[in-house]
Amino acid sequence: MNKLSWVGSKKNFLDEISVMNVGEKVVLGRFGGNSTAGQYKNEDGCLIWCDENKDWEFVIILDAHCTAESAELVISTMEKNEHRFLDVFSFPVKELFASLNDLVLDIFQSESFIEECENVQGETACLFAFRKEKYLWWFSIGDCLLLLHHPELERLGEYHQNHRSFFEWVGKESTFNKEVPSYSMGVKELRTGENHIFMTTDGLVECPNTLYSDAKYIYRMFQDVDTNAVGVRKLLEDIQSKNVLDSTTVVSWVIQNDIDATIPSDGKNTVKR
Repeated sequence: MNKLSWVGSKKNFLDEISVMNVGEKVVLGRFGGNSTAGQYKNEDGCLIWCDENKDWEFVIILDAHCTAESAELVISTMEKNEHRFLDVFSFPVKELFASLNDLVLDIFQSESFIEECENVQGETACLFAFRKEKYLWWFSIGDCLLLLHHPELERLGEYHQNHRSFFEWVGKESTFNKEVPSYSMGVKELRTGENHIFMTTDGLVECPNTLYSDAKYIYRMFQDVDTNAVGVRKLLEDIQSKNVLDSTTVVSWVIQNDIDATIPSDGKNTVKR
């Protein structure tokens, strides 16, 4: 299993682009923002686990504010529960995703985690994604984004799998401290062929003088490039040149699905609008 965890408080990547592979498929891109625009810290974070032999990837991206303490807490908590996640990852897909949802809720709603949240300064948005076989699961708190590109989906204008949800966090003012927590989750069947999964914190989509709030322009940066890593670098170089203030963390990978995906009973793989 390939593993990586990082928080911007440890290495901020201000005025610096970093693009690296984690395992064979996953590409991590980080840019801490431009100091000339006024940036002086990076409160993003991420955790990536992937196992090519067992055909899965697990990614968390985080976008904290005030301090990075909440992002550090989420990552350290997930690492402490690694054995519980690995147990669930081994389940058949028929029962895996419901169990994974229950596990994340159990951790975030535990008394010990809620007590630890009370002792940190600030809060973090966090987005979980897990891919196994031809399915993609996500658990979203806040305004990080999960996108999926496939030609069949593109023709219908579908890219976003979650949506930016504001006033949701984990940390000092955690939505999990409330009587009912606020979050969203889902499962997507990947289409037959090449599926490009992309996760990002909001620095990318809020960069001035760009159109990245429209996901199709993100994916255009991956056209006519030799590798996924080159596309990630092009995106980060573009926002650096636009003097973006906010830090950006992206995780990008491509899955080839050779299993037939669901189509309508009339055999057509497009939907009339």
